Amino acid sequence: MTDHQSDTQPVFRRVSLEAEDEGLAGPPRFLLFGCIFLFVLVIAGGIGGLLVFRDALRPSQQQRVLEQLPFMRAFMKATPAGGTLPTVDPALANSDAANALLSMPVTLATATTNAAVLVPATPTVVPLTPTPVPVTSTSEAVVTATSLPVTVTTVPTQAAQNPAQTVADALPSAERIIGFKHNQQTWNNCGPATMTMAMSYFGWTRDQEYAKDLLRPNREDKNVSPAELVRFVNEQSQLRAVARVGGDLDLLKSLIAYKFPVIIERGAMFEAYDWVGHYQLLVAYDDIQRNFYAFDSFMGTGAAELGVQESYQSLDADWRAFNRTFIVVYNPADEAVLQMLLGERWNEQPSAQLAFDVAQSEARTNRQDGFAWFNMGTSLTLLGRYSEAARAFDQARQLELPWRMLWYQFGPFEAYYQTQRFDDALSLAQGNLNNSAELEESYYWMGRVYQAQGDNARAASEYQRALNYNSTFQPARDALDTLS
Repeated sequence: MTDHQSDTQPVFRRVSLEAEDEGLAGPPRFLLFGCIFLFVLVIAGGIGGLLVFRDALRPSQQQRVLEQLPFMRAFMKATPAGGTLPTVDPALANSDAANALLSMPVTLATATTNAAVLVPATPTVVPLTPTPVPVTSTSEAVVTATSLPVTVTTVPTQAAQNPAQTVADALPSAERIIGFKHNQQTWNNCGPATMTMAMSYFGWTRDQEYAKDLLRPNREDKNVSPAELVRFVNEQSQLRAVARVGGDLDLLKSLIAYKFPVIIERGAMFEAYDWVGHYQLLVAYDDIQRNFYAFDSFMGTGAAELGVQESYQSLDADWRAFNRTFIVVYNPADEAVLQMLLGERWNEQPSAQLAFDVAQSEARTNRQDGFAWFNMGTSLTLLGRYSEAARAFDQARQLELPWRMLWYQFGPFEAYYQTQRFDDALSLAQGNLNNSAELEESYYWMGRVYQAQGDNARAASEYQRALNYNSTFQPARDALDTLS
């Protein structure tokens, strides 16, 4: 027994040791190095992909990625915080200059009154059902003069007996415009989508892509101005449109009650988005709930398709970021009614005067209100008071303002250009470019500065860059023609 154990035990140990040696040896080296290489490759590819996503893709392409991979938003570049507009020398925004603006006489120009105070004959406005527009082909529909609906509103009369009573005093407590076809906007297409939505009330059937091709053929173009939207309506249909600053809530309610489609330009802060400029089509108001209702190209039509609901106070707070700009679309046959409803606002200068009065009052109440100072500057620019406008913009730029502000509003460019503060105008244009905002307006104002400085070659280059970005941008085309 002992001999048998001594013969077999060493064999058993040898086999065990050999087994242990094989286990320690592990997988072949090429497989180990291959795994390490693949791991490094995946990491490098991921980092490269993130860099491409952050730095190489255009915003619209980034948005497509985010629609499929929402977590990628965490890897986007941090957007500038509020108040990152290029600043000015603090001496230019001194308290004496600001006080002078706040104490400036309210009446800057003689306002032209177009009509007496108006009241409707009755507070009830008959809803209008638009007449469908005849379709001339399967792909084209044109609003013609004969196809425009007749507005069945109670025509206001001059209130000779009671001039203190206004239209707003006699309005119903709630009203709604029916007959709009909602458009869900495509990328950056808020303006064209909202305008074609408003025109649909009159039977317009061409879609937002038709308007986009004429207003912003470049998909990355971030802004369509109110003036461009108005020109689109006036040139592409037999409808008419007018844009003004200095609106108020009573005016919006009056326009809705009298069945005039009204679009406002406002600031917005959508979920997961920074502050942006946005157009909204108002479709109803309710004095009891103190709410407006809007067909929104981004947020939709709201509960039961009655409109996205927002309080009077909240809407006005965001509307004032654009000096309370509004656009009215109307049938030419109703122009006299609209003119009476707008009153002084029918003309641009009195409208800017009213806007200045409100902004000045708001700045007096809160000297740190950046929007109030900016609106003062915008209104003064419209009034041709460029020196005072530049001072107001100087003050606004010292305060908190959304970093996208100059993507949509270009009053500072004009005020600084007109006062020969060319470096400031160029600084603002470059600021837009630094914030990934390639805008035809930035190139245009750079061209204006270079032309004023006598550098026509560089001016022509900037005008051409504007046209390369947006071939329909008429101001750049006109400026380029003056050089040639």
